Amino acid sequence: MVLQVVEKFVSINGEGRRCGQLATFIRFAGCNLNCGYCDTAWANDRKVAFDPMTAEEVYAYIKDTQVTNVTLTGGEPLLQQDIGGLLELLSQDPELYVEIETNGSVLLSRFSGLENPPSFTMDYKLPSSGMERMMALDNFDQLTEKDTVKFVSGSLQDLEKARELIDRYKLTEKTAVFISPIFGEIELETIVDFMKDNQLNGVNMQVQLHKIIWDPNERGV
Repeated sequence: MVLQVVEKFVSINGEGRRCGQLATFIRFAGCNLNCGYCDTAWANDRKVAFDPMTAEEVYAYIKDTQVTNVTLTGGEPLLQQDIGGLLELLSQDPELYVEIETNGSVLLSRFSGLENPPSFTMDYKLPSSGMERMMALDNFDQLTEKDTVKFVSGSLQDLEKARELIDRYKLTEKTAVFISPIFGEIELETIVDFMKDNQLNGVNMQVQLHKIIWDPNERGV
C-alpha cells in the first residue's frame, strides 16, 4: 500500500505545541471537507500530483532529515489508506515526536490500539468553516494530555461556540486548547478581549507563525 505525498520538507512548526521548533513535514493529498478558509485547498484537488510512497520510504526520508519533530498533515492524513501502518512504524522510534493534524471528522478511536500513539492536533470546525456538521463529537472523549484541540475562529459566533465546547467537554482539564484566528478575518484584540471577558483560563491564543515569516500563500514552508 502507498501513501499519496504532495509535499515533504523541513521548516519550523508554525503552530501547535512545538511552534517555532524545526519539524519534518509530510503533507498528504485529499480531504473530505471543504472549509471556506482552507489555505491548502490545492492539496485537496482530486487531480493534484503526488508521490506514491510506502510507509518505509516516508520513514527513511524523515530519518534522513535528522530532524526529530514530525508533522503529518494534509489534506486529511487520517484518510490515507496506510496511515495506520505509518503511525505504527513511526511509533517504534523513540527519537521521534510525531504530531498528526486532523480535521475533526475522522474518528480517533480507530487508532486507540497504537502502543505509542502520536500527538493528535484536532481541529473543531466552527460555523465560519461551513463544515461544522461534519464534526465527530465522540473525538472529544479520545483526547489526552499529549493531544491538542484547535479552534480556528473568524467571528464572535465562532468564539462563542468554542467557549461552549470548552466548557461542556471540560477540555482544558484533559488536553491542550488553542484558539487561532482565520488569517485576515478577525482582529487579534477581539480574541484576547473575548478570552478576558470569559475567563478562558488554560486556553492558548496562537497565530500562524509561518504566515508572518513568509507570504501566506507560500508552499513548502
